Amino acid sequence: MLGKALAKEIATVNLVNPRDFTVDKHHRVDDIPYGGGVGMLLKPEPIFAAVNSLPRLPSSQVILLTPQGSPLTQTTLQDLATHYQQLILICGHYEGVDERIRYLADREISLGDFVLTCGEIPALALINGVVRLLPGTVGKVESLKAESFEDGLLDYPQYTRPAVFQDWPVPDVLRSGNHQLIAQWRRDQQIKRTQQRRRDLWEQWVKGKSSEFGVRSSESDGKSD
Repeated sequence: MLGKALAKEIATVNLVNPRDFTVDKHHRVDDIPYGGGVGMLLKPEPIFAAVNSLPRLPSSQVILLTPQGSPLTQTTLQDLATHYQQLILICGHYEGVDERIRYLADREISLGDFVLTCGEIPALALINGVVRLLPGTVGKVESLKAESFEDGLLDYPQYTRPAVFQDWPVPDVLRSGNHQLIAQWRRDQQIKRTQQRRRDLWEQWVKGKSSEFGVRSSESDGKSD
């Protein structure tokens, strides 16, 4: 899907190598940390030079991929896909980056509470998540609206043929042809699955629904005589 989107020029991806912006004969982009410690850090000079060499579109964001950033969520992907024409991603390596590189970034994003050897994997996840939200990437817009996290809940269970596989049958309601019952079953399953598997998402969803109900109640109260 990502390859097709790039082929149709819905989005473009350009790779920039910080080593091309070094001035020493060994093209070093890393060095040991001040104060001691294990590992190597990305130096600020080649990263600044690489980022500053890029032509900027009117609405662009520089994003540092780091375990210290805010979690990458569907809401973040929607914001990036909707409001920005250009994303410049800085991928960390080694033990991390020189702290001054953070001055380049408009925001810092993390793929999760774990450490990888490089920032290209989080960058690929972000690119994939953003590009698939751009108009023309996914054939049916309804496919996006019906996915996990789009309304704050996990997705409902889905089944295809055969109707029975190793004594596991497809729920009767999905074969009933009653679209209202199917929609209700799916919503119930979303709620149940989110409660069981992602308590954090469930609490956020309940809080959001409570706030929404409060706003509606206030509006109704304001209209009453």
